Amino acid sequence: MSRLNHPLVYLTLGALFGFLLSRAGATQPELIARLFLFEDLHLLWVIASAIVVALIGIRIMQRLRVRGLNSGEVIRYTGKPLVKGLMLGALLFGMGWGLSGVCPGTATTALGEGKLFALFPLAGIFVGTWAYGWWQSRRSAS
Repeated sequence: MSRLNHPLVYLTLGALFGFLLSRAGATQPELIARLFLFEDLHLLWVIASAIVVALIGIRIMQRLRVRGLNSGEVIRYTGKPLVKGLMLGALLFGMGWGLSGVCPGTATTALGEGKLFALFPLAGIFVGTWAYGWWQSRRSAS
């Protein structure tokens, strides 16, 4: 195992991600509600900044032909076809985000901050993931 492919690297990056989410205020359901009501666009700029940084990072990785930590193969970014079921999943995700005021990343960060309300959306995330897996396994079996 290379030094970069060590669980502590992933734990450190996850903690850094959580810290940045926390500092941005993304774990405050009131701030998320104000975003959805277009009363405070602070988080919109945080999200837009993250998208720009990701796009630049992806372009740099493509040009440098960066290799995956696990596979050692050059990372390739290809478009994915639109899958009909994703529309329903995106709708459910958006409804859950709007109703709970947190998405999966901010829910785990909020729990790390000791905000116990995050247990409810996290339970929903786990139940939803399990239900999807169960449904897919039954679908593929028949």
